[in-house]
Amino acid sequence: MLQLILGGARSGKSRLAEKLATDSALEVIYIATSQPLDGEMNQRIAHHRERRPSHWGLIEEPLELARVLQQAAGTGRCLLVDCLTLWLTNLLMLEDEQRLDIEREALLQCVATLPGEIIFVSNETGMGVVPLGELTRRYVDEAGWLHQALAERCQRVVLTVAGLPLTLKGTAL
Repeated sequence: MLQLILGGARSGKSRLAEKLATDSALEVIYIATSQPLDGEMNQRIAHHRERRPSHWGLIEEPLELARVLQQAAGTGRCLLVDCLTLWLTNLLMLEDEQRLDIEREALLQCVATLPGEIIFVSNETGMGVVPLGELTRRYVDEAGWLHQALAERCQRVVLTVAGLPLTLKGTAL
């Protein structure tokens, strides 16, 4: 089963994804896309680590998400990817502008063939004011297009607001 959990900052999306992974009763591997580039991000990463069960596996991969998913997915396993918008940011910041297209296409091509359960977490960024600046507008556009394409492929899509899940597609939680 493929699931996409969307929400704003501090909406409860990661907590919900972690609960779904735990409730799956499968072996869980957490795939972290963040990079500890500053003190504030280090604190966020530490907070997530403290909340996760110690027996979960961990793969840290900021760029090659499709490759990692293909290697780690398996029957009897749940992969939790947190988060797609950080992954997108990592790709947007590269000097190689074609890398984003290559990695996104690889992700979208592989997800339908992956065994086991996959839970994607991502920030819903396009519900506010149109941002100033070309890079920020591109980020919001790319995130929106990625979410639409991935939502088409997922069996369940959930939007979290104030810690409450709203099922947009598939069976309700």
